[in-house]
Amino acid sequence: MDVLFALLQVATLALILALLYRPLGEYMARIYTSKNDLKIERVFYRLVGVDSSSEQTWQAYLRGVLWFSGVGLIFVYLLQRFQTVLPYSLGLPAVPEGLSFNTAASFVTNTNWQSYSPEVTVGYTVQIAGLAVQNFVSAAVGIAVAIALVRGFSRRRSGTIGNFWVDLTRGTLRLLLPISVIGAIILIAGGVIQNFNGFTEISTLTGGTQSLPGGPTASQEVIKHLGTNGGGFFNANSSHPFEDPTAWTSLMFSVLMLMIPFSLPRTFGRMVGDKRQGYAILSVMATFYIASVAILSALERVGAGTAPALAGGAMEGKEQRFGIFASTLFGTTSTLTSTGAVNSMHDSYTALGGMMPMLNMMLGEVAPGGVGSGLYGMLILAVIAVFVAGLLVGRTPEYLGKKIRPREIKLASLYILIMPTLVLVGTALSFAIPGIREDVVSTSIWNPGNHGLSEVLYAFTSAANNNGSAFAGLTANTPWLNTALGLAMLFGRFIPIVFVLALAGSLAAQDKVPATAGTLPTHRPLFVGLLIGVTVIVTALTFFPVLTLGPLAEGLL
Repeated sequence: MDVLFALLQVATLALILALLYRPLGEYMARIYTSKNDLKIERVFYRLVGVDSSSEQTWQAYLRGVLWFSGVGLIFVYLLQRFQTVLPYSLGLPAVPEGLSFNTAASFVTNTNWQSYSPEVTVGYTVQIAGLAVQNFVSAAVGIAVAIALVRGFSRRRSGTIGNFWVDLTRGTLRLLLPISVIGAIILIAGGVIQNFNGFTEISTLTGGTQSLPGGPTASQEVIKHLGTNGGGFFNANSSHPFEDPTAWTSLMFSVLMLMIPFSLPRTFGRMVGDKRQGYAILSVMATFYIASVAILSALERVGAGTAPALAGGAMEGKEQRFGIFASTLFGTTSTLTSTGAVNSMHDSYTALGGMMPMLNMMLGEVAPGGVGSGLYGMLILAVIAVFVAGLLVGRTPEYLGKKIRPREIKLASLYILIMPTLVLVGTALSFAIPGIREDVVSTSIWNPGNHGLSEVLYAFTSAANNNGSAFAGLTANTPWLNTALGLAMLFGRFIPIVFVLALAGSLAAQDKVPATAGTLPTHRPLFVGLLIGVTVIVTALTFFPVLTLGPLAEGLL
């Protein structure tokens, strides 16, 4: 029966996404290609002094991304530091400096890593004016960068790749905000709370008292998932009944996480003038997604050991409301989309099962990845794939009529190298520097040995990939981890964006070359298979040595 239920969930999710693929993908293409501005958009452009009809070079576009994100970082930091004087602070003290930096970096980079318990750390004003706002705009930034790269492929002899401020505004007002309003109403109807009640004291069945938090949860939950952000209103995240009250709301969250990333390939195909290219990218994303769900579900269902055998599977850390499959489906979705939300605790998965969310992130979160970041990450891998194919046949590689020259392949290669460098260096420094090692081992790691290494590795993998989920057995609210993970989030977000936009500018400046008999068709199964192989080889296999010291060693003992 549980297998049938699992198949029905997958079928329902696949059907909804299939129905959304074309209309949502076409709608996003119209958003970013339309010449018309909405009245409210024109008001905003006048206020900030933006000419919506002018376009930017990739350097100017990058400056807009960095300037806007930098201001957001400072604003969210200051909101936390001055929380005590803000309305609806709930009497909570100011957030400490290190934690404020970590949290600000987390939400500005679309990571939403949380080294704290939200309901007892930040008040409603910080939640709404700081964290919820960043849920919208950080997601809009990711989509804008992806669209800029698509323009690089679609344009000919152009020195510009669009206007960041226009793309940011349209993504927020025309895409994320309308869906979020509708989604929030549905969640409220489904039982997700939405109030400003603060803490309510109740009497328990045993005669004691318990303080229950309230809050404007539904409005933040919908954009948390839609924007592939992931930060929970409560410490238990999407396993908390106030955030995720039923099995159907849990499935709805998976739809929200996947709908934009899985529809962006249609937008890509439409904007480059060949919808078959979008189907090819979608096929690669879907292949990885299905494989990951199947493997993780099987590992948790089998669950080696006496206790899992008696329970019918590895139920530790999983909600009885959702069971194994709804937990692994959600966990796969959140770690393949850079969302980081959890409705079960990944730290309690079996050793090999816990490795799968790590591998999902180590792929670069491209199956389908975060809003925007998944598409531009997959397009970077496509550039690598056509370069490899060109080497094999002795021809200058081309992708969508653009030659992949030394400059393009250098930018793509640098993009690929950033994330593994941040993960491996951050993990290594945590154990190599004596003073830091002592703090990590004695304070942060509660499960020493192979699993302790896995917890630290997971943390840096999550931060550098802007995911935000965690092996929650790790105490991360320490000076070292707050700083190191905060920097990993910032570098992991913005250094790759530099290379993406530089690549977009380089491609846009080129003319298109006509296809010949020697041109590799990039819409056929051969290229799909090549792209899958390249993705595995240049991303996941990079981490194989360190995985043998952590989850593989633990799982095979």
